[in-house]
Amino acid sequence: MSERFHGLTQAEADKLLKKNGLNEVPEPKFNFFKEFLSKLWNLSAWILEAALLLECILGKWIQSLFVLLMLLFAAWNGASKKKQSRRVLNNISHKLTPTVSVERDGKWTTIDSKYLVVGDLISIQAGDVLSADTKIISGQLSFDESSITGEAKTVKKSVNDEAYAGTTVMEGSGLAVVTATGADSRSGKTINLINKSAAPGHLQQLLTKIIYYLCILDGILTLVIIIASFFKGGNLNTLVNMLPFLAMMFIASIPVAMPSTFALSNSFEATRLSKQGVLTSDLTGIQDAANLNLILLDKTGTITENKTAVAHWTNFSNLNNDQVLEFASAATDQRNKKIIDTAIDDYVTAKGLPIKTSNDFTPFTSATGYSMADIDGHNVKLGSFKQLSLIDEDANQKVQDVDFGAGRSVALLIDNKLAGVFILQDKVRKDSKAALAELKKRGVRPIMLTGDNQRTAASVAKQVDLKGNVISIHDFNENTDITKLAGIADVLPEDKLRMVKFFQKKGYIVGMTGDGVNDSPALKQAEVGIAVSNAADVAKRSGKMVLLNDGLTSIVKILDAGHRVYQRMTTWSLTKLARTAELTMLLTFGYLFFNYIPMALNAMVIYTIMNDMVTMMIGTDRTHITYKPENWNMAKLAKIAFSLAAGWTVIGIGFIYYLNTHDWGHGTISTMVYVYLVLSAMLIVLITRTKKYFWQDHPAKLVGMVQIADVLLTFILALFGLAMTQISWANLLITVIIALAAAIIIDLFYQPIMKNR
Repeated sequence: MSERFHGLTQAEADKLLKKNGLNEVPEPKFNFFKEFLSKLWNLSAWILEAALLLECILGKWIQSLFVLLMLLFAAWNGASKKKQSRRVLNNISHKLTPTVSVERDGKWTTIDSKYLVVGDLISIQAGDVLSADTKIISGQLSFDESSITGEAKTVKKSVNDEAYAGTTVMEGSGLAVVTATGADSRSGKTINLINKSAAPGHLQQLLTKIIYYLCILDGILTLVIIIASFFKGGNLNTLVNMLPFLAMMFIASIPVAMPSTFALSNSFEATRLSKQGVLTSDLTGIQDAANLNLILLDKTGTITENKTAVAHWTNFSNLNNDQVLEFASAATDQRNKKIIDTAIDDYVTAKGLPIKTSNDFTPFTSATGYSMADIDGHNVKLGSFKQLSLIDEDANQKVQDVDFGAGRSVALLIDNKLAGVFILQDKVRKDSKAALAELKKRGVRPIMLTGDNQRTAASVAKQVDLKGNVISIHDFNENTDITKLAGIADVLPEDKLRMVKFFQKKGYIVGMTGDGVNDSPALKQAEVGIAVSNAADVAKRSGKMVLLNDGLTSIVKILDAGHRVYQRMTTWSLTKLARTAELTMLLTFGYLFFNYIPMALNAMVIYTIMNDMVTMMIGTDRTHITYKPENWNMAKLAKIAFSLAAGWTVIGIGFIYYLNTHDWGHGTISTMVYVYLVLSAMLIVLITRTKKYFWQDHPAKLVGMVQIADVLLTFILALFGLAMTQISWANLLITVIIALAAAIIIDLFYQPIMKNR
């Protein structure tokens, strides 16, 4: 049918491209000021703004300035990291530009959609996401137009109907002429496969609970201080004077650095993965990869090479081999070649035969199970033996001597009679066995999925050392022993979503690889949906990851990235819980035991800012890769963090007691407590970030530099008495020695716990 229509010449296309520009709409530039203002209107900002208002009412102008600086820093920092993440995702999204099959100079070729121009003749099929407005000139197709209408209902279209950029071809195939590109298209933009407003991942939801627990802790300790103040003879004026300190206790719990740490760690890993052949379309996929414990893997193109060849051919017709093979070539898709089309065409040309083309060709669909062509007065069907045997009732008797277990079978019907069977074999990729071993070593259970029969699937499983049973999908049920399952055969694309939900119901965190239109729901359902390199556009949009290279090795890299993010956020969580608990308990018990809060308000504000600067950098820290799926245990995490906080608090209270009983003034004690808390915060980061003793493992350069800067600034403020009482070198040295001794003692007890974390 393509012979009736012709596209542009390359020269014509180049001229139009130069005149009208690329088929894309420049995205609105990131508005830093607008993003900055949005950071001043959320829950964390409201708490800071309420504290700022309270400080102003009480006339605490210096403290008000510090709170204002903290508020502006949080907004600036959040906007900066959002800009950085946006830049990373934009760079990655350009690599995910869809490709289009277009006719230029009378030949079909594949180009990036951004090079389309008005007048181009393009081929469209199920799974494509249109990148320009078009007019259909052949074929019957169904479209999902929800991206422009908001309606999920499928719309059927035929010759002379308009189809719009951003809509997805759900069924059928055909030809279309481009009518509008870029800003002139109805949607006004080209397809963008990056979901920039993804829902929070499991990890982020759990970390949000940490803030809730900290607020409860602060609330309880605040109540204790208020009640104690009245028992100690205080009055309403006493309570008013304590309000700034109580407000700061809540401010210390605000996760000012949390959004930045998330953004920094995720974008850092997304950039690293893009250089390793993995594009990230949803950052939550990186986070969830750390928890992955089961992955469903397509055999073809993932475990086996994306190269299939005809291993055996049997002719059942009265025609000679050459005639039958030429008819078979007429039923292969010349516009959008798949693996099977290429394998059969290569086999035909290797025999010295020409590839036949048909004016009446219908591409393969999963609904029919075959492609079809009319050639030289004959109707030819090429596809699944299972489907085609329903047409020719004698087919099963003819194939009794065919070894279907030797590979993938493709049947050929001529005039609705079985004319032949191709047996195709996939070559196992060289890296598959080692990559699968690595997945299993990391506690991830791989299960192979294939549309091939059970014997073929079992043969491949054996080659890559997948131990266990390989069963047919027809034998797969609720009672299937997952622990003994190596593969599932006879799988149709529609079965995959059901299987993902089945394993999720059993409590697994599921990964899934796929490439077709019908794989899209399963890819979207899986916690870590991975579209392989040759996937349809809609599959790439549905997955959270897109592989640029064939094979399994890249999946191991995704796991590594997930573990790195998880470890950094675990360090952040432990540090945040421990530091906040230490601060609030030290001030609360200090007030109960010594009748005053042993830390100046100015110092408390500076301490909070410095901590946020360091914890933000944790997103870039060096990490260790664990070889088991992570399990976020809030109870265990809280226990570890509060044990750390308790150790630092007990030593801190002992330190304050000594200073109080040996004639140190309250102002000097306040500054020394500030230095002690800053040093303990820096040391807690060093302790929680490694399973070794903190002096045996150094942090990343950026983390170390910020820590050194914080410590030096702390020493300068304390020694020169800036915003706090000045202390001597001797007092500073005493505080440093106490903090280091405390860190060594605590780490000696902490490491046995850490090694089992």
